[in-house]
Amino acid sequence: MTKNLQNKLLYQLNFLKSIGYEYGQNLNFKNSNTEQVRLPDDIKQLEQLVKNCHLCQLSKYRENVLFGSGNINSSIMFLKESPTISEDEVDTFYVGKSGELLKNMIEKVLKVSYDTVYITNIVKCISPNSEIKAEHVNNCKAYLDKQIELIKPKLLVILGESVYRYFTSDNTAFSEIRGKVIPNNDLDIICTYEPSYLLRNPSSKGEAYEDLLKIKAIMEQM
Repeated sequence: MTKNLQNKLLYQLNFLKSIGYEYGQNLNFKNSNTEQVRLPDDIKQLEQLVKNCHLCQLSKYRENVLFGSGNINSSIMFLKESPTISEDEVDTFYVGKSGELLKNMIEKVLKVSYDTVYITNIVKCISPNSEIKAEHVNNCKAYLDKQIELIKPKLLVILGESVYRYFTSDNTAFSEIRGKVIPNNDLDIICTYEPSYLLRNPSSKGEAYEDLLKIKAIMEQM
């Protein structure tokens, strides 16, 4: 992708932001014509584009961009909110207490290696006060949409209530949708608690374990 094309893309995304583009809307990549800016159809090129993104203020605070990690051919994708301090510092997922817990959830309950699944964030840069706003999510939405389009997961595991709200724009109580398979366009989603929540609320680990068993059963049928 040329610098000129990248600049056109950034202009388009900034324009969408200026007119109130919301996270719940979908970008139509299939119907784009030659006059419209396309995101690259190669995951590595997309990653390089995201790593050079400066669409919002969060780019000023990051050490690294946490684009995604794992098997790009995986049928299961994990979606979390944003990079942690530890992840931003070392430029990798599954670090720190919450990262280690998620790794154990995948390997000890799902019984697969953590690097055989794919993981990403709805926001690719760290927030200085851990507060993610809708504008940050909106700026990263096209990137996430394209990641999902390229990786083509069959199941999206959403970690946490806020991620579910941002991804679906659904205000249903989290207790009602947690652990249930929800059809969403061309893939199914299932929600469970985010690891940081479980560290603060260990009494919920039993429910999270039940959710993981459902995920494991789905994976075995894929």
